[in-house]
Amino acid sequence: MREIKFDTGIKVGATALLLALSGACAAPQDPEVPRFRDVTAASGLDHVYGGDPDFVVGGGAAAFDCNGDRRPEVLLAGGAHPARLYLNRSEAGGAIAFEAAPGALGIDAEAAGRVTGAYPLDLDSDGVLDVFLLRFGRNLLLRGLGDCRFEEAGAAFGLPARADWTTAFAAHWEPGAALPTLAVGNYVDRSRPLAKTGNCDPSYLLRPAPGTKSYGPPQPLEPTACTLSALFLDWAGSGRPDLRLANDRQYYDRGLSEQLFRLEPGGPRALTAAEGWNGPVIWGMGLAAGDLDGDGRPEVAVTNMADNHLQVLRDPGGDRPEFENRALALGTMAQRPHAGGDRRPSTAWHADFADFNNDGADDLWIVKGNVDAMPEFAAFDPDSLLLGAPGQPFTEVGGPAGIALDRRGRGGVAADLNGDGRLDLITVNRDQPTTLLQNVSTGSGGWIEAEVRQQGINAFAVGALVETRTDGRIASRRRVVGGGHAGGACLPLHFGLGGANRAEVRVIWPDGEASAWRRVASGERLDFER
Repeated sequence: MREIKFDTGIKVGATALLLALSGACAAPQDPEVPRFRDVTAASGLDHVYGGDPDFVVGGGAAAFDCNGDRRPEVLLAGGAHPARLYLNRSEAGGAIAFEAAPGALGIDAEAAGRVTGAYPLDLDSDGVLDVFLLRFGRNLLLRGLGDCRFEEAGAAFGLPARADWTTAFAAHWEPGAALPTLAVGNYVDRSRPLAKTGNCDPSYLLRPAPGTKSYGPPQPLEPTACTLSALFLDWAGSGRPDLRLANDRQYYDRGLSEQLFRLEPGGPRALTAAEGWNGPVIWGMGLAAGDLDGDGRPEVAVTNMADNHLQVLRDPGGDRPEFENRALALGTMAQRPHAGGDRRPSTAWHADFADFNNDGADDLWIVKGNVDAMPEFAAFDPDSLLLGAPGQPFTEVGGPAGIALDRRGRGGVAADLNGDGRLDLITVNRDQPTTLLQNVSTGSGGWIEAEVRQQGINAFAVGALVETRTDGRIASRRRVVGGGHAGGACLPLHFGLGGANRAEVRVIWPDGEASAWRRVASGERLDFER
């Protein structure tokens, strides 16, 4: 076993900025470091993503409950290997266990092959989750039939029978629509050799055809870049989000960058610098959004090769999407490996804001791994776990937390897999087995979970915002479909409470109507149904 040395990390930033972002009043305290144990070998997860160069990107995971037992199942992309659904057989509070469910996806081995990612959503609003499969080839919609059974239904909803290299996906219900608007992000056009211009497969929107339960023709997202993550982002708090794309600068044309699209009646329109959008030119790979300072506006983590970005609105109360990168001040750059001694730059993919030690402050998990064997970038490049705490920069604790493993990560899922109130980690690795890390922390704070549902269209209330109020501090999480890298989750929203025994919770529904506050005790799982 190789010796691993851990960096302590560097905290850089202006006190005023940190206090403004955290909303802190109390003196800073060191956060409790969560602890993880590698339980892959005993868990039943025995899957590998990878294959030929078509699968150097992608490698997503989807987590969702498809049989109603409140334990998340996991669907893993396979690339050159068939995608596979694993049923959760974990005992409450005990060992995490999964069982493969061959044939449950309702497609043959050929269709289950060449899958780059997966996202759960209830597309037809029947109360049963479906799955959108991203593929190198024709994308598939798997309609949920209940009890973790599925059937392919793309043609029934008018999905285009086109073959792309799809690596990004997001969904959002526009007002009055019977079906969600789907954003499909594509990567490099592999049908022809790379050129100096025009290398990217066009990404597009699918919007429901008026008066039908089927999609109209694709609406192109132009100018075309090579997209690796997509997320509908309500940056203005208007209830009508714009579409944020993370694009890989390696292949797109000069003059392009990260993008933000406005959904207009005639089609999507890229916002410009004159309107306030000035996207950076980076190797954009993954997206995550969270409200770190409680002002109702999202901060956005964008993963990259080398320095990762944390974008913060310059004027949270304004009407212009002017973001600036504050990753350096807030300690989230994670630009080099934190363990192992390799000082070459990192390569980052999936990102997720979540509370891994249940102290009430959001942390940031970043999955890392060399693209293949790129000599300019770190070979030993363990995932990062950046702990948040009021009044302080984020602190790298990946080493002491137990996640400094020698893997080439891609996608991932943070979820409470055994119902003990602590978030566990699943990482999909390229040409290596998927990793399952169980959260075995003993010093974690209190927690609650909130599930949101509504009758009729958009049954899982995508776009809803859940708020918790503890000792006068408000924390929030929004239900979204998209972001990360090639995969996501549809699960109850998890909140840490720190040392508080109780909290108040409410839901702001997708149309802006707010529920009454409910007072709940730590350890409760709430169901909000509208």
